[in-house]
Amino acid sequence: MTSDQVTQLLRKAYGDEIETVMNYLTNSIVLDGVSAEEVKESLEADIQEELDHARMIGQRLKQLDQRPPASMDFQANQQSLQPPEDSTDVLSVIEGVLEAEEDAIETYRSIITATEDADDPVTEDLAVTILADEEAHRTEFRGFRKEYRND
Repeated sequence: MTSDQVTQLLRKAYGDEIETVMNYLTNSIVLDGVSAEEVKESLEADIQEELDHARMIGQRLKQLDQRPPASMDFQANQQSLQPPEDSTDVLSVIEGVLEAEEDAIETYRSIITATEDADDPVTEDLAVTILADEEAHRTEFRGFRKEYRND
């Protein structure tokens, strides 16, 4: 892959992180019920982590003489993370988070592959770091899903 492909993937990751922040924030506000509290707290804590990911990616794009995407460049894709009609439907939010995490993991793995081919160890290191965070978040929400499916 070329450095253009690396920057395209970084731009996608940046947009995905910003969209995730918006959806985590919205879901952490709209979910209701005692059983939703732990999930809401996790979403609220992860908002800052996802925002930090976007900031790191944006800084890396700038270092590569690229501009991070702005709102007019943005296209929403996280249909499964839209707030549920039933504000007590915590499982649908958990499933949405898991789908978003799987997409993020796939994107960061693609960046790692692309950076190996483009001889870009700095971006590769960044992607590996963020990938570890995304995999940890996926593990946490898999645990939530197990608990909610047993209820």
